[in-house]
Amino acid sequence: MMVEHSVEILLVEDNPYDAELTLEALRNHRLANRIHVARDGAEALDFLFPTDPAGQPNQPKVILLDLKLPKVDGLEVLRRVKTDPRTRLIPVVVLTSSREERDIVESYRLGVNSYIVKPVDFPQFTEAVRTLGLYWVLLNQPPEVSRS
Repeated sequence: MMVEHSVEILLVEDNPYDAELTLEALRNHRLANRIHVARDGAEALDFLFPTDPAGQPNQPKVILLDLKLPKVDGLEVLRRVKTDPRTRLIPVVVLTSSREERDIVESYRLGVNSYIVKPVDFPQFTEAVRTLGLYWVLLNQPPEVSRS
């Protein structure tokens, strides 16, 4: 019997407005049943890598990651996820307002699966989030993740 993941989406977003817009877009398309929101990079890392010695990393189906975060920036979160053998196969989608070429290049160098600049207007933003959720949660077929 396969154990179902308790969290399908990890949303790492420090802007409360953007987090609420993302959650609303996912709710409107019935994709927000199992979502965890981390408000900064340190909280995201604590969620992904529990400090409990017996704890295994949490394995969401996808991580939606902002880059400009307090405490630990998004690039460092991405680096940690993609260098740890227990989490490196989790798809990471950068969802950010940064159009800076160095952020895009560094994200792909670190192994990001997709880099999306947040649309400014609400209808475009909700459509982008809906498409992301449908693809990564419902359509994408990830490999089985070993918990060892």
